[in-house]
Amino acid sequence: MEFFRIRRDIPFMRHALAFNTVSLITFLAAVFFLFSNGLNLSVEFTGGTLMEVNYPHAVDLDAARHTVQGLGLKDVQLQNFGSSQDILVRLPASKGASASSQNDQVFAALKAADNSAQLRRTEFVGPQVGDELAIDGLKALAFVVAGIMLYLAIRFEWKFSVAAIVANLHDVVIILGFFAFFQWEFSLPVLAAVLAVLGYSVNESVVIFDRIRENFRRYRKLTTIQVIDNAITSTMSRTIITHGCTQLMVLSMLLFGGPSLHYFALALTIGILFGIYSSVFVAAAIAMWLGIEREDLMKGSTPQGSDPEDPNSGAVV
Repeated sequence: MEFFRIRRDIPFMRHALAFNTVSLITFLAAVFFLFSNGLNLSVEFTGGTLMEVNYPHAVDLDAARHTVQGLGLKDVQLQNFGSSQDILVRLPASKGASASSQNDQVFAALKAADNSAQLRRTEFVGPQVGDELAIDGLKALAFVVAGIMLYLAIRFEWKFSVAAIVANLHDVVIILGFFAFFQWEFSLPVLAAVLAVLGYSVNESVVIFDRIRENFRRYRKLTTIQVIDNAITSTMSRTIITHGCTQLMVLSMLLFGGPSLHYFALALTIGILFGIYSSVFVAAAIAMWLGIEREDLMKGSTPQGSDPEDPNSGAVV
């Protein structure tokens, strides 16, 4: 489906060097803030306490947060858990105060504000568990990266595999750079969003790469740069429709999802925006600079007896 068709190819690759220079500067800035500021890790990574509190009625989260903030505790999070009658309180580990005393203090304040509050459970997340979560998160990221590279190398060619993974890691590092610069909380939902962005971004790269391969079959007289420009231009309508709809959904979570979904949706918002940019200007440009040619994608791709001039002969879209 196309809402519009662009008649003349847009010369994206003509400006590839300028856009990738901006990308490199942004990437290096993100790396700098990651090392200088570090990530503001949540309770799951640093250790702390989780409390589940139940009410016989719907909870006013804003009032509950105001009550807890009055205790002077830092970085305490409250969110609905399962239903509007249950809240989950996250208390980070604090030096000079035991976890049990903090729990008692918070629950006493909630009980004083609403006598119907009942403590359902209390769980302590130790630093060892936090370290394991961090290591498992890095392993998950490594497996995702390796899987994407293997998939693209088999489906296309190793140059596209390298180009796509560089572009995708560019997106991930920039997301982390935003969280490090603004010191937004980095939690497990944010990690899930980062992994989702990896898969989402590579999907856009695959669409463009598929069109490049098809164009190499269809337009024998075009140069590599012209083939890439045509591939990106011809998929612009699809890109706008797909990413526009996805971004509307993510923005609705960001604006109306409440604190529990705020940073998850924020990470997705940044990732989707930079994912579009990197698929067009980073992945395609790197593939071009690596010297992708018609022969790289045509090796063994034309079935025996098929017409090489047929644009639909063996094309995978």
